[in-house]
Parts: sequence; structure tokens; C-alpha cells
Amino acid sequence: MSITRRSARRSVRILGVASATVALALGVTNSAFACNIREFSAEAKCDGTDGVIVVTDKDPSGQPAVITVFLENNGADEKQVGEPQEIKGSRQGTTVSFTEDWKPNATYRIHVKAGNLVDEDIKPNLTTPSTACKTEDTPAPTPSETAPSPSESESTPAESETPTPSASESTSTAPAETSSNAPSPAVGDSNLAETGANSNTGLIAGVAAAFVAVGGGAVFFGMRRRGANSAR
Repeated sequence: MSITRRSARRSVRILGVASATVALALGVTNSAFACNIREFSAEAKCDGTDGVIVVTDKDPSGQPAVITVFLENNGADEKQVGEPQEIKGSRQGTTVSFTEDWKPNATYRIHVKAGNLVDEDIKPNLTTPSTACKTEDTPAPTPSETAPSPSESESTPAESETPTPSASESTSTAPAETSSNAPSPAVGDSNLAETGANSNTGLIAGVAAAFVAVGGGAVFFGMRRRGANSAR
């Protein structure tokens, strides 16, 4: 009788240990396949010239999760990117994308909420690449910024180098005014200076001719008078 009780007790103990082992094994198995924050990852990418933030869920259990993305500024949420999106993971990985024109070296916080299993952020926070998806076009300089206008380039030399017509006229008339102040020579003097003769030459020549004529007449009458006296 006592031997039977001992055998029963041993059997109960064996069954209890076996049940506990099975329960522990099942718990470990379930915990191994349960949703975990380490199965989520995020990356900033470019879709052409548009920026996107891609979140990947590699939860093999397929537990639905809600992903929310926030832009960080000095350790605080600056804005929420788009609307929260639901994702159901897989062993190969399932992705969900958020359209965001992210800036280089920006920081984003990605929060995961999967039922009662996960309610935390992906660690560390996402930091975007140092190069943006599209670069801003640099405006080309206008012609007025690179070269002076034709009116400016032409007017400057005219003012600094070429004298005005009024200045040239006043310069040319100045000597005429100074020369007019000197006494002007007589008309006869100017003509004689041009021909090389004196204005009294004609008068002297006339007087000389008169003397020659008078002398000749006197000689003529004197000779006739001598001839008449000798004839007597």
C-alpha cells in the first residue's frame, strides 16, 4: 500500500516536472517568435529627386504594428512626418515609406506600436545622409552684374578725355582777342611790307623826273641862246 503511494507521488512529480518543462519550452518559443523592436529598422533614401524615409519590419510572426515618424530639433519633436502607417512584418521584411524632403544630417525619431508587445522608438534615431536628394540651382548672374552698361562705358571716357565743343571754341578764340589789342599797322605800310617798297618812292621819283625835265629844258634853252649870240 505504501509502495503504491510512493509510486503515485513519484509519478505526479514526474508529470509536474514534465509539464513545467513543456510550458517553459513553449514560453521560450513564443517569446522567440513574438514581435520585438530589434526587428524594425529605418533608412533615409531618395526616390529620384524626392526624399523618403523607409521603415522595414522583419517580424516573422506578422504582428501588426503602427509606425509614426517625427522630425527632431534639439532633442524635441519639431513636427510629425505625414500620418501614422500600419505595417505587418514578415521573415523577408516588409517596408513602408514616408515622403519627406529631408535635409542633410537631419535627425528623425521613429516610434513603433505593436499591440501590447512593442511601444518604443527604434534606437538609435535616424540621421539622414550628408547629401540631399536634389541640389538648389544657383541663379546665373545677370549681364548688369558682370559688365557695365554700354551707356556707362561710353560716357565715362567722353567726360574724362575728350573736351567739349564749347571748351575748344573758347580756347581757339582766346589768341584772336589778345592779337586784336595790339596796334594795327597802316594800310600803306602793310602793302609795302608785303612788296618790299617804301610809300615815298613814287613821290621822290616824280620830283626827280621834274628836276630832270627842268634841267634838260634849261640846257636846251641855254644852247639855243649861245647859238644865237655866236651868230651875231
